[in-house]
Amino acid sequence: MAAALDAGDVACLQLRLKDLADDALCRVIDVLRPEVQRRGVAFILNDRPDLAFETGCDGVHVGQQDSPYAKARAAVGPKAIVGVTCHDSRHLAMIAGESGADYVAFGAFYPTTTKQALHHPDPEILSWWSGLMEIPCVAIGGITLDNAPPLIEAGADFLAVSAGVWNHPEGATAAVKGFNRLFGEA
Repeated sequence: MAAALDAGDVACLQLRLKDLADDALCRVIDVLRPEVQRRGVAFILNDRPDLAFETGCDGVHVGQQDSPYAKARAAVGPKAIVGVTCHDSRHLAMIAGESGADYVAFGAFYPTTTKQALHHPDPEILSWWSGLMEIPCVAIGGITLDNAPPLIEAGADFLAVSAGVWNHPEGATAAVKGFNRLFGEA
């Protein structure tokens, strides 16, 4: 993880461990968070605004089935990052943006093994959002070095990448360097 974070510009690391008990999750956060933050990278916890605040995370990412934006913001405070999954919905994105979300996330753009994806937006939603709003948009879902360029060209400010980094055939460091090159070329 440290080598991957040191390989290029990484905006944040989101910890997504759905099936861990709270005590175990807090122990993982206590180990990883300082290493991430020491590198100037935001440490975001998935789905758990309560634990994000308690454990000193920089913010939280919430899905539509998780804590509503207002409750998440109340839990983490005004200075923390709160991002909201909006699937393929312009309406949900507008609500999140108008409520004060720090970013909106659209996806899954491609098949993913991270979770069951019920929504598959067209990259055009990224163009629509970036042409309309200043709030950053994040593309999520099955993103690799090979399929990322259309998302960047469409206006994705950030890419949420899991297997595309951790399962890259040349390793996570090569993947981070590759994604940095793609954004540099855009």
